[in-house]
Formats: sequence, structure tokens, C-alpha cells
Amino acid sequence: MGLWDRLKTGLQKAKTLLQTDVRDLFKAGEILTEDKLEEFYARLIRTDMGVPAATAIRDELKEKHLGRTLVLDDVWKTIKDKLRSLLKGGEGTLWDPNQPLSPLKFAAQKPTVILVAGVNGVGKTTSIAKLANLLKKSGKKVVLAAGDTFRAAAVEQLTLWSQRLGCEIVTKPAGSDPASVAHAGCTKALESGADVLIIDTAGRIQTQTNLMKQLEKIHRVITSQIPEAPHEVLLVLDATTGQNGVSQAQHFSQVVRCTGLILAKLDGTAKGGIVLAIRQMMSLPVKYVGLGEKIDDLDVFDPDSFVEALFSD
Repeated sequence: MGLWDRLKTGLQKAKTLLQTDVRDLFKAGEILTEDKLEEFYARLIRTDMGVPAATAIRDELKEKHLGRTLVLDDVWKTIKDKLRSLLKGGEGTLWDPNQPLSPLKFAAQKPTVILVAGVNGVGKTTSIAKLANLLKKSGKKVVLAAGDTFRAAAVEQLTLWSQRLGCEIVTKPAGSDPASVAHAGCTKALESGADVLIIDTAGRIQTQTNLMKQLEKIHRVITSQIPEAPHEVLLVLDATTGQNGVSQAQHFSQVVRCTGLILAKLDGTAKGGIVLAIRQMMSLPVKYVGLGEKIDDLDVFDPDSFVEALFSD
């Protein structure tokens, strides 16, 4: 299945919630009242899209339809157009969904360094493997750096993925300074002529100050070896966390200046609206979405496909 088809399946819960609410509240031929509009607004919040996005949609409906006879096709169009506008807002979000590497910023001189962060259990290591797979399939030479030295299983998992994908990997003994892994990864990428270096980091809870300082150190070490690196700092979020994801994004972005998101586990959540919440509150684009467990289940996020999938039958 293509991205659009998989999104239709993955967003089934969120889609059902939203479409049911519209059918229940808005009846063709009735007049749109303030009460109906406020009830719809309250239900929008349940999709986890956040107050700013829900408010923007409500205000658009209010401006175009309040006090008028409801034509359901027109209501749907207003909602969909506003959703697209919110998702596309800001520079750098209108990439080509048919070009798997188009969301990424590549360095003028290789290697391009991608730092990947995220809290425990979000699917970070698997997302790294999926991204490396996309890069390899596009002809890029990829080096991985296993910076999650606090968890031996994470290093083993990434090493196994590197062997399957045919990527070089840099590792250090358990308990090593993660910044030393980043340093060694940069050295290996430079020496081997790699196109891309992807650096894993330990799964961190955003309130753990000492670990967040470690992320800052990793960032400094990378920049000292490769000026202007990291070129991308991708935060992996679990779509099932809902509004928690906004807090994660805010804290991580402050430390490592996130450039975009990989939204994992979108195939099993009623909280697809988190994409809008992150976009509105953080101005961080969702660059990729994970829609399954297989190595190929990572796709470029396309706002148009997302909206169509959310409203399809």
C-alpha cells in the first residue's frame, strides 16, 4: 500500500471520532448556532490536536458558516482547507512526498550528520534503522553511531540492524561517554567518505537535567568536528502519547534545536491530531511517519495525504 492507503488504515480511530462528531452535530438544512459550534470545538480537542489548532478551525467555521443554513459539503471543505493550511504553515514543509529524502537538509560537503533523540520506548532505534534503509535505497553511504551506551540492548539492536542493512557502525563499551561515540562516529564518517552519519542517543525523560546536559555535550562535540553539524536533529515521538508529545518536543528542542519530527506508531492511535498540536505549538515539521513494524514502514509525511486520509470513507 502507498502512504495514502496506509494513512487511511492508521488513522481509522481518529477518523471515526472526527467524522462521527460532524455527522452527529451538523445536519444539512439546519442553522449553525454558537452552541453547536462550541460543542464541535470541545470534540475537536478530543483528537489531541490541541487548543490552538482546534480554535483556528472553530474560528474559520464561525466566520464562514455561523448563522447560515448548513451545507455539509461546504463545512467539510472549510475544515479540510484549514487543516491543510495549518499543517503546511511555515517554510520547509512543502516537500515532495514522492521523493523519500526530500525532507532532509543535506550538507554542502559530506558527511551530513543526523542526530536522533527521544524518550524511552518511542521506537527511536527502529526509526533510525528505517531512515538508514531509506538513505541506503537512495544510494547513500550511511554510518551509524550507537550513542545509547546506557542500554546494552540498544547497541545490540542497532548493530543487528546495521548488519542487515550493510551499514558501518561505531560502538563503545557499555557505560561509555555517549559524546565519545559521537566523536568516533564523526571520525569514521569523515575517514570513510560516508554521505550520512546517523547518531543514536539514549532515551531520555525530558525532566532529567543531567541527561539533557549530556545531549548538549554531544551536540558540541559534533559541531567541533564537523562545522554546522548536526545538519538535522530529529525527535522521535510516539503518536500514542498525545499531548505529552508537545511537552517532549518543547524540552528537547530547547536543548538540541530540533529541526523536525519522526512520528512513530501512527498506525495504532486515535491521537492523529497530535501532528497538528506539534505543528502549531512548536513550528516543527513532521518529516516522517512510522506506519508499521517493517523496515520499509517509514514514509515522508505529506499534509495533503494526511488530510485526505482523515476524511476518506
